[in-house]
Amino acid sequence: MHEIEKTNIDSVTANAPKDEHAPINWTNMILFTSTPLLAAILVPWYGMVYGYSLYDWVAFILMMGFCGISITAGYHRLWSHKAYKAHPILRAIFALGGACALQNDVFHWASDHRRHHAFVDNNDRDPYSAGRGFWFSHIGWIVRHYESSKEDFSNIKDLQRDPILRWQHKHYLALVLIMNIALPSFLGYLGGSIMAGILLSGLLRLVLSQHFTYLINSLAHMWGKQTFSKKSSARDNPVLALLTYGEGYHNYHHTFQWDYRNGVRWWHYDPTKWLIRSCSWLGLTSDLKRVSPLMIETARLEMQYRMASEKCSSLANADKWREKLEEEYQQLKTTLDLWAQHRQEWYDSKTSQLHEQYEQLHEKWDQLALRDKYREVKYRLKLQRQRWQELMQSFGNLQAA
Repeated sequence: MHEIEKTNIDSVTANAPKDEHAPINWTNMILFTSTPLLAAILVPWYGMVYGYSLYDWVAFILMMGFCGISITAGYHRLWSHKAYKAHPILRAIFALGGACALQNDVFHWASDHRRHHAFVDNNDRDPYSAGRGFWFSHIGWIVRHYESSKEDFSNIKDLQRDPILRWQHKHYLALVLIMNIALPSFLGYLGGSIMAGILLSGLLRLVLSQHFTYLINSLAHMWGKQTFSKKSSARDNPVLALLTYGEGYHNYHHTFQWDYRNGVRWWHYDPTKWLIRSCSWLGLTSDLKRVSPLMIETARLEMQYRMASEKCSSLANADKWREKLEEEYQQLKTTLDLWAQHRQEWYDSKTSQLHEQYEQLHEKWDQLALRDKYREVKYRLKLQRQRWQELMQSFGNLQAA
């Protein structure tokens, strides 16, 4: 179970921002105040008086997914981080879904997000710095005209060359009205109740999809584990991943932001990753960027080593424990490097084999020897990891001197 952790003071700018009482953005203030209030009153009232059909709830779920995936796969991983390339058809769908999510056009969203990564936790330059508290990073930054979120498109010149994004930017207000009023009304009409469509697929979907996304800006920087790095306040949190289509593995994302995956393990819940990968089989996505397993495992190992080293100084027999830690760390790091080398050689060998029409017998024997060597090192790495995890558990059970 994750525990709420105090934000690392070293990673947050200590100086108070200069614009604590910035002018109110009345458009956003009215929007983000009225929509949750209306949803809290009208949605349950209509349900109790008239009721919702199964069709209404299915339409609501599909609209939630459409908006959410358009933000995570489109606004975030495609346009903000260029983690892969997408076919114009898919880009157009994401542009429409982003307008439906009502989180601003791609130009504003991606510009803010790139500044967030460039100046993460800097209270004066990060548009939604978690160092300014939960409320600010969740929604407060949207309802006032803060200097840190001032419009500046100098960091998205690559996106401004995309005709689909220029079209969305130019017609954003019309697209918002079509996607948030006309489309839910049409879906409601098909189900027999326009009002049910507006309330569920329109209003409730809008409020929930917005606040689920904003949890990544706020709670994902406060609740969870720093698995790969302490350079920012970002945390890995599988609970938030369930609500945000895989975005909850936020410490991994801030450490390796160019990776199209956030949940790097196969069992990590990351439907955005699954969609991007599936679309590559259909020719709709390409150039999917991935961090090498060696970089991932090295970052994880170094983080564990750093945390254990910090605890060593407070233990009885600190020198003894530090020596054992250093020995296991160096052995595991050496084995990890060897595993990565043999893994690459084995995969290169398999790839070349697929492109050759025939092979000599001795070449086949060489490949078998290479395979066996890779499996041997892989098994050594497994044993080394087990010993390392046992050592980490021992540190967790030890009491400070």
